Amino acid sequence: MTEVEIGVSKRARRAYAFDDIAIVPSRRTRDPRDVSVGWSIDAFQFESPVIAAPMDSVVSPATAIRIGQLGGLGVLDLEGVWTRYDDPEQVLAEIRELSDDDSVARMQEIYSEPIKPELVRDRLAEIRAAGVTVAGALSPQRTQDLYQTVVDAGVDLFVIRGTTVSAEHVSKSSEPLNLKKFIYELDVPVIVGGASTYTAALHLMRTGAAGVLVGFGGGAASTTRASLGIHAPMASAVADVAGARRDYLDESGGRYVHVIADGGLGTSGDLVKAIACGADAVMLGAALARADDVPGGGYHWGAEAHHPELPRGRRMQVGTIGSLEKILYGPATTVDGTSNIMGALRRSMATTGYSDLKEFQRVEVVVAPYQPH
Repeated sequence: MTEVEIGVSKRARRAYAFDDIAIVPSRRTRDPRDVSVGWSIDAFQFESPVIAAPMDSVVSPATAIRIGQLGGLGVLDLEGVWTRYDDPEQVLAEIRELSDDDSVARMQEIYSEPIKPELVRDRLAEIRAAGVTVAGALSPQRTQDLYQTVVDAGVDLFVIRGTTVSAEHVSKSSEPLNLKKFIYELDVPVIVGGASTYTAALHLMRTGAAGVLVGFGGGAASTTRASLGIHAPMASAVADVAGARRDYLDESGGRYVHVIADGGLGTSGDLVKAIACGADAVMLGAALARADDVPGGGYHWGAEAHHPELPRGRRMQVGTIGSLEKILYGPATTVDGTSNIMGALRRSMATTGYSDLKEFQRVEVVVAPYQPH
């Protein structure tokens, strides 16, 4: 792969963001009604390839249920306000009202409240009672302590999500999570990430993960690039991890690991390009935080925004444009790719002649940096 010279002593690989690429129509087109956007992982079937990110501004038990009813998957943050407070609505209302100057310090205080195992149990039970797929997320640091509580409470899918997750974490002060042993002993499919390189993703796939989350430092509410200097342009990251999936499929004798783009997906066009680069599904945060029936109420934040020692995210105002159903399925009343994102995916697939997501991963892509007018 072509490298560029940064200076005499350093060379770098050129990487591309979604804004740097575009997909190209082929000789065939289809009726959008004949296109399938369904997705499945392990035994679980979904009408759309959308996973709602485990962020308090996006997923509550109620919205996890609603997203499940709409054909997607909602993942509850098991380290969020829903498992720390009996009445999280009051806490969420306070977060929405904070000034920008006060938000980080106050959110650090709010999220210092201990996680209560009984609330983990009760929140997951609420989702299960609605008859939708139950998914919860923990950071790698919390997984050791809380996973048994989560498993006993009953989850269908377990997500281990961090800024970056490796299969070879090294620590002199604590026993690291043995991902391979953990996943082997767990009775449910595990989705793990983030990863953004071929090698890191291949190692995660070898742990037995059912899916790998791609990306770090690229979400709308993240300041990881500014604070840590780390960023993964998502078009290249997804394509690299999709390459690891292909090679692991051969190495393992046919075991398919799902690639899930996570971050940098603000519009329907970004979602389309993620799948074109090889993603099987996408994890959405800010795109769904714009719904008027999610907890953020027009604000969006992630766990990075209240890290006790080094916050590297912010609470940001994204506004509201309508319901979750409108954002996913329309009808759209905006032209900026923020609503009817499934309709946009269907039309893009139909315009380029592909009938399902796996076929669409083969669509032609060109480097065409976006020049706003």
